[in-house]
Amino acid sequence: MSVSSEAATLTGLREWLEANWDPDLSVAEWWERLGLSGWAAPTLPADRFGLGLSRAEAVSAQKEISDFGALPAPGGLGLLLAAPTIATHGDDEQVERYVRRIVTGQDAWCQLFSEPGAGSDLAGLQCRAERDGDEWVVTGQKVWTSGGQVADMGMLLARTNLDVPKHQGITYFAFDMKQPGVEVRPLREMTGRALFNEVFINEARVPHSAVIGGVGNGWAVANTTLAFERAGLGAGGGSAGASTAVPGSIAGDLARRAGDLVSGRQRGGSGGPGGVAGAAGLLRALAGDLGVSNDPTVRQGLAQLHILTEIGRYMTLRQKALRSAGSDLPGVGNIAKLSMSIILRLSRDLGLSMLGPRGMLHAYKTSDAASLEGLPGGNLAGALTEMALFAQGPQIYGGTDEIQHNIIGERVLGLPKEPNDDKVTPFRDLRH
Repeated sequence: MSVSSEAATLTGLREWLEANWDPDLSVAEWWERLGLSGWAAPTLPADRFGLGLSRAEAVSAQKEISDFGALPAPGGLGLLLAAPTIATHGDDEQVERYVRRIVTGQDAWCQLFSEPGAGSDLAGLQCRAERDGDEWVVTGQKVWTSGGQVADMGMLLARTNLDVPKHQGITYFAFDMKQPGVEVRPLREMTGRALFNEVFINEARVPHSAVIGGVGNGWAVANTTLAFERAGLGAGGGSAGASTAVPGSIAGDLARRAGDLVSGRQRGGSGGPGGVAGAAGLLRALAGDLGVSNDPTVRQGLAQLHILTEIGRYMTLRQKALRSAGSDLPGVGNIAKLSMSIILRLSRDLGLSMLGPRGMLHAYKTSDAASLEGLPGGNLAGALTEMALFAQGPQIYGGTDEIQHNIIGERVLGLPKEPNDDKVTPFRDLRH
């Protein structure tokens, strides 16, 4: 899209916001308007509750909604992963059933991929789904499930065939999290938060109509989800205006007044403890508060951080240009995720070097935060220590850095795989 065309798109969005934003609407009513207009998920195709915009254009649109003072689109894994995956692999009925409720914020989603015995080797998962008439009966365990405690639905990978090689016997389901037989247990991490969960599934049921992409084709569908995940997590690909309201029926935000969740909100944030987009700004502000902006080592670190962030942004623009010309940049999602890990590690090291001994203190509970307010760095220091503690996570979730290197080596550069027979051996015959 040209600059003039993008400007026209944003002008159209502003006119739509002027005609439709009403702070007295409930969150559910506002998200209904936003979602059905296509502006909640503008990267989706126009016939699948989107507008067909590029990711960069969608980020500009999200920023425009935030800057206008309206409540942004419902955040979370539903909009980031489930909606584009179902729009790609689902049939029209599934798009209407699932994607509509995602873009209007009615359902929150989680990702039921990783298992205790199948982390980096995702295709080794052992959660079973067995056909019972028009339903599937699911039993197994999942782990590192972000947002599982507030999710209405889950993107579930389960093994449906033991007699074929492991990649061929997996099916992708839209899974109801609020049914009997599903137990969610939070996992508290060293930041003090509990963003992740264990999920135990015992003879839960899924209708056959909830199979996405066909029985046994789950690995291909999962790779679509992972591609969206890596692009979303990668440097330069963050949201410009994530909503403070939580979608779905469990969090309780849908009935609240939309305007109450806009006033006083911080715009242009990093998007959470592991966010890339706000790291450079946070560190620049912290350097100013601590009086070390002219320190050569600090300036070098800030310059390096700026360069890496700009490279990520230009890579996104390059991919956009290639796609508009009918081409692609192989491995761009994997490269972006590796870049994010590097940026977060640099941010961690630079920030803690600026804080000195203060960097060893962190408020692991909200009630403890007040005791640290008078220390150097103030609230910025608290945000930095949380980001530093969280920086180890992105190297693992969404596919470890080692997995990203393997994918780039094998699928992009054409290097030989490590020898194994798991592509031809039936899953039941593999060693576990």
